[in-house]
This record gives sequence, structure tokens and C-alpha cells, in this order.
Amino acid sequence: MSCLGRIVEDLCGGPRARPDAGGKAPRPRDPSDKWVPGNPGRLADQYSIKKELGEGSFGSVCLVTRKIDKLDMAMKKMDRVDKKTKKTADLEKLKNEVDIMRQMDHPNLIKMYDDMSDEVKIYLMMELCTGGELFDAIIEAQHFSEAQAASVMKQFLNGLNYMHAKSITHRDLKPENLLLKDNNSSVEKNVLKLIDFGLSCKFEKNVPLKTKAGTPYYVSPEVLKGSYDELADVWSAGVIMYVLLSGQPPFYGDNDNQVLDAVRKGTLEFQTQCAVWKEVSGDAVVLIKKMLMRNTKERCTAKDALENVWVRDNAPRAAKVNLSAGLVDNLRKFRSVNKLKKAAIHEIAKVLNEDKLKTLKEQFQAMDVNGDGMLSMQELTEGMKKGGLKQIPEDLQQILKDLDSDKSGQIDYTEFLSAALDKRHYGQRDVCWSAFCHFDKNGDGKLSRDELKLVLESAEAKVTSIKNNNKELDDLIKEVDKDGNGEIDFEEFMQMMSSD
Repeated sequence: MSCLGRIVEDLCGGPRARPDAGGKAPRPRDPSDKWVPGNPGRLADQYSIKKELGEGSFGSVCLVTRKIDKLDMAMKKMDRVDKKTKKTADLEKLKNEVDIMRQMDHPNLIKMYDDMSDEVKIYLMMELCTGGELFDAIIEAQHFSEAQAASVMKQFLNGLNYMHAKSITHRDLKPENLLLKDNNSSVEKNVLKLIDFGLSCKFEKNVPLKTKAGTPYYVSPEVLKGSYDELADVWSAGVIMYVLLSGQPPFYGDNDNQVLDAVRKGTLEFQTQCAVWKEVSGDAVVLIKKMLMRNTKERCTAKDALENVWVRDNAPRAAKVNLSAGLVDNLRKFRSVNKLKKAAIHEIAKVLNEDKLKTLKEQFQAMDVNGDGMLSMQELTEGMKKGGLKQIPEDLQQILKDLDSDKSGQIDYTEFLSAALDKRHYGQRDVCWSAFCHFDKNGDGKLSRDELKLVLESAEAKVTSIKNNNKELDDLIKEVDKDGNGEIDFEEFMQMMSSD
């Protein structure tokens, strides 16, 4: 089972506005404090907290209003010390991210207005985006044209070109990091905002970057090799454009490892992949090919892409019609991550007979050197070495994070089992029935919409945008509910668990 996944939590930003005057005198600061806030005034003096918008492992997001001018913002609150693990936040990493945000001032990059801190938390005041993620907006609209795609890509590339001109590379471009400013405009009339600069860094010409960063579908081949430059961002943008026009990724597989293998090969196909490409103009295909050149010397830059006729003249040779319904269907399926299956496997790991788990239990105990019932990063690394794995994955930290479902910073026994189980364990009807009954709160033999919502909310709580909707839940039901009655019975549940 693949352990790769989402690389970082969403942390978005932009330039910081000049601190407002007023407020009470700041408290004396500890000279050893690594975080120097942009605004030392008290939070309550300058901002009114309206409501919670969501929470995740990084902290929480609130809607706040700046008192001096009544401007609404999204405020991210992050704990200096994690309440569960008691570990201190990586303030140097966060400070580096904020320093990068302060250097940027562009309409297609989300803004960071202010930053503050106290003894307990760090606060980042961000531009409020109510339009949600770009792909979700397309799915909700149920139609999308090539001209709209060109308009979106122009905004996207404008922001990216600005970053590259300032010698900053994003390093984690993906659809989740493309938000719309408001929810009152159509996609092409909206303002696109690029977010999440947690992996962004400065670069120098002819000095290759080495740190592997990114997300499987969108990462470039040269990043996987460990030597790359800012053109890795152009590759990611090309993948996003491909998905934008077809609803499917150009490099795919049944799990993250297969996806990464496909990226390494870099075999790009169009017509055989998806019928939607028959409706897309040749100009768009040519641009995607230029953005997805494996040889970086032949790959176009963000500036080159902006000057391409398809972007510059808004897809002039595209048919003046919406792309087929297949695009939206493909996009919906691609976006619908089956979290129910992940939650079910986790539940099955709790109830499986110990005899069936003997080998996995022995493996866990062998790695748990200090006997505390948890696997730390060091124990996981040493366990892999002793198990004969000669090359330890460079993204082991992320693997640990992905396995750590309760965000404790370590892997407990059940988390280890749920990651190590294969289909011969979780594909058995008796163990699946046990998990199904756990989810079926009213015992009627079906999983209702409300019951599924409870499963997903308990399985994962994180914020990717503040747009409050249930499309993901609807997509999941549509994917699994074969008879279309709006509920999932046990046979449909079993079919989901048995699929690859």
C-alpha cells in the first residue's frame, strides 16, 4: 500500500501590509523567541474574531475583521507547542515561508496582510477567498470551455512568471492550491489565487535544487532525480492544464508509486487517453507538450507560455462551445478521493483477530525499540534498515505524516496495521461486515448520507479552502452507490473494498 500523498498542509500567503497604528503597548519579548511578529500589538485591539472556518493539524482558521477599515480576512492560528505531542513548532521553517510571502505582491498570489504572535500561538492574517478550489467550481458549474481554460491558465502563469522573475520557485503546484477569490463570479471572470508557499524557496541560476518536494501527479521527473530548477514548476503547471482540459492526469497509476513511475517515464498521450481531446484545439495540445518536455532545455518557461498564442489570444482556434460532459465527469471522479475505504481499512485493523496479524505484530514490536507502543521517525528508519531496505526514502518524514492519522507525530499500532494490511486481510467479508456495522449507526443495513459524513469527519479533519459544501461527499456516494438510491449497502461496500 502506498504511503505517499499530500506533502504539506495548506499555508498560503502574499505580501504583508504596513502594520496598523494603535493598540496597547506591546509586552516585553523573550530575546530567544525565534518568531518576530510583524505587528506586536494585541490581537483583540486590532481584529474582531467572527467565527471558526475550519481546523487541521496545523491549527485552525477563523474569519476576522480588521477594526480600522472593516476588512474581512482569514486568520490562521498555529500553536507554538503541539498540544498532543508537546513538540515545538518549526518556527524557522514558518518564518522562511513568511519572508517569501513578504517579497511577493501580485493579484494572482494570495496576500498575507499581517502576522502576530503571543506566548501560545502564531497568527497569520490572510486574504479571504470564498470561491473555493478551482476544480470544485468547474464541477459545480457543470460546464467548461477551452476559452475559459485559457483565461484561467493566463492568470495562473502570470502569478508563476512573477514568482520566477523574483527568483522564487513554488515547488508544490497542484489544483488544491488554486483558489477563486469570490463565489459570485463565473470561473473566467473570477480572480485566480495561487496559494501555499510552504515549500517555496529562492533559487539561483545554474545552481540546481536538491530537496525532493511536490505531490505525485504533479511532480516533475527531474525533481524525482534530485536535481532541478524553477522549470519544475512549469511541468506541474502543464499537468494542471492537461487535467483542466480533460479531467484526467497525464501520468496515472493505481497508487502513488505507479504514478511516480509513470512520471519518470514521461510518456505523454492525448487521443488514446480520453475522448475529450478530440474537442480540444491543436494549439492547446502544442502548449502542453512544450510545458511537459522531459528535457528541461527544451521545456518552455512560464514567460514563454504566457506569450503562446493559446494563452495570449484566449484559445483563438477553439470551438465556441463547452467541452463535453465527459470533462466534468472525469474531473469529478479524479477529485473524489475515496476516504471511506481508507477509514474502513483503519477500522478493520482494530477488529482483526490477533492470529491473522501475528507477523505484522512481530514486525511492529521489533521496530518499537523503547517499547512505548509507538513508532518514532528514528525507530521507523532503523526498522527499515534492519528489514533489508538499503535506500531509505528521502520523503520518510512525509510517509510518517501520512500514516499518522491522529496527528500525534508518531505511528501507533492501529495506524501501522491499517497501512500494512493488504487485500487478503481487508477484502474478507466477515471483517468488512464488522467495519460496515460500525459505520451503520442506526443498524438498517445501509450507510446513509449523514452516516457517511460522520465517517469522513472522523477520518480526516483539515482545511483546503473555506468554501462550505458537500460535493466531496456527493462524489463519494455517486462513485460507490451503484444502484443510485443515495445510500451504500453492504454489497456496494464490499465491491468498493475489493477494487484496486
